[in-house]
Amino acid sequence: MLEKAIKGSKVYYGWMLALLTLIGVGFGFYLWQFNSGLGITGLSRDVSWGFYIAQFTFLVGVAASAVMLVLPYYLHDYKAFGRITILGEFLAVSSVTMCLLFIIVDLGQPTRALNVLLYPTPRSVLFWDMIVLNGYLLLNLVIGWKVLEAERNNVHYPMWLKPLIYLSIPWAVSIHTVTAFLYCGLPGRGFWLTAILAPRFLSSAFAAGPALLILLCLFVRRISKFDPGWEQIQSLAKIVTYAIILNVFFFLCEIFVVFYSQLPEHMDHFKYLFVGLQGKGSLIPFMWTSMILMVLAIILLVPSQFRQNETVLTIACIAVFIGTWIDKGIGLISGGFVPNPLHYVNEYAPSFPELMITIGVYATGFFILSVLFKIAVTIKEELYA
Repeated sequence: MLEKAIKGSKVYYGWMLALLTLIGVGFGFYLWQFNSGLGITGLSRDVSWGFYIAQFTFLVGVAASAVMLVLPYYLHDYKAFGRITILGEFLAVSSVTMCLLFIIVDLGQPTRALNVLLYPTPRSVLFWDMIVLNGYLLLNLVIGWKVLEAERNNVHYPMWLKPLIYLSIPWAVSIHTVTAFLYCGLPGRGFWLTAILAPRFLSSAFAAGPALLILLCLFVRRISKFDPGWEQIQSLAKIVTYAIILNVFFFLCEIFVVFYSQLPEHMDHFKYLFVGLQGKGSLIPFMWTSMILMVLAIILLVPSQFRQNETVLTIACIAVFIGTWIDKGIGLISGGFVPNPLHYVNEYAPSFPELMITIGVYATGFFILSVLFKIAVTIKEELYA
């Protein structure tokens, strides 16, 4: 089936060439970082995790969201999702690949990643995070590829695949739960020290991931002969609606507990993000933009007549995706490290090399996604022609 990825229009070839160019530029900056060290980034003694790990955290959620298609289709026999489940699984493959790449570029020496394998420590959350991420990548790649191959040949997928499908459902939840435990297991960081962090991660994941998939499905409808289906898109939109409502609700619960209890070590993190602290507040515009976008998305998604309008749905999904990305891809890391345990504000901002390496990693992910979607959509066009 791979041969379908090398056949396309001039626009497709141009898109892939543009992605390869960005990958090359990003790799060039990574070589600079590899030779010079993490000193060329915006990281400091107070902020040891930055933009790379923030993107890793956000993309783990996008990958986990594939379960919102797998569970209804395979477990509850919701046949409508049969048209797009493959797209969700392939989105998970590209997302997990980017997650792993962000971990690699965050390490000063990428060979250090081998220490997790050479010196396994089951008591370490990082050890389990390595297992669940690589396992989830393998599960989605095998399941997606074999199911698509079976569809192409007009046969049922192999029975040995069913246990893997069932295993992938709790596995999807586990990858983001373990990621949340990496943060809330650090007692010295008040912003992350909350039992509700894992539910917040999952709610934002089940909003951002399906929102991105809706946008991809709408894009596929416009550029190809394959229609993912309006019913399927509307079902995803309902999932996004409930998930983003839960995400905002969990955030407000956190605000109530922190400020009603008057916990200084917790309050200062929220103050820094939303009103500033010690005269510093570079993230204030970003965090308020995030909140406004998520509330706007709720307003646009809750009424069914709004949700059923393609233009309004597109705007709402963009608002959900950008809002949750700012919240987790910018605010989460900085909010946890600033202020530091001594309550001194040392702000963090990604450097230009960091941004270029990040763009290179995203370009790699979209390159993989484009290849996988090209194969899947081409086969779907043949099946549903």
